[in-house]
Amino acid sequence: MFTGLVEELGKVRAVARGAKSVRLTVTAKAIMDGVKLGDSIAVNGTCLTVVEYGGDWFTADVMPETVERTALAGLKSGDAVNLERTLRVVDRLGGHIVSGHIDGVGTIKTKEANDNAVVVRIAAPAEVMRYIVAKGSIAVDGISLTVAAAGPDWFTVSLIPHTASVTTLGVKGVGAPVNLEADVIGKYVEKLLGLTPADGAGGKGGLSARFFADNGFTL
Repeated sequence: MFTGLVEELGKVRAVARGAKSVRLTVTAKAIMDGVKLGDSIAVNGTCLTVVEYGGDWFTADVMPETVERTALAGLKSGDAVNLERTLRVVDRLGGHIVSGHIDGVGTIKTKEANDNAVVVRIAAPAEVMRYIVAKGSIAVDGISLTVAAAGPDWFTVSLIPHTASVTTLGVKGVGAPVNLEADVIGKYVEKLLGLTPADGAGGKGGLSARFFADNGFTL
């Protein structure tokens, strides 16, 4: 479990590609304190397991499932990556609950300055947009951010100078892919209400005008 507060901007040291998998070696400093084999580290928001490590680096295997669902396969030597260690029970939850399980890959469409902030517009697939609401939480490359606005297939986030300077969103340009993880609370609410992507909000077993009428509510 993570919070979406990036601890360090690491750098990809090496990428070894298999038939469908990838092995990443990442240079890091701050997050290496106390690292052990088997520890989890979020790399651009993707939860990966440490399989080898040294004083200022670690290696993680990216299995085919993760390669298919994230933008990690596009990384190359020298690329910057957001890094975060797992949440400790005694830590403050400064961001929101982030599992490190990516829901889809988005694309940066625009970046515009707004006084001291940078507003980033991101195109996102339907399976992610389903859970996005204005003022809700979203993890972009593992960064806990607040949704400023949302459309049918896009949303915007606003970066303060600190976030832009210590994360990948400060260096990624228009057209770059980003890993997206929607707020897990929305997924559980959807499941409990019997909603499915195929049904939509008014679908069978979900919320609709008929549901409220049948249960004594006046619309």
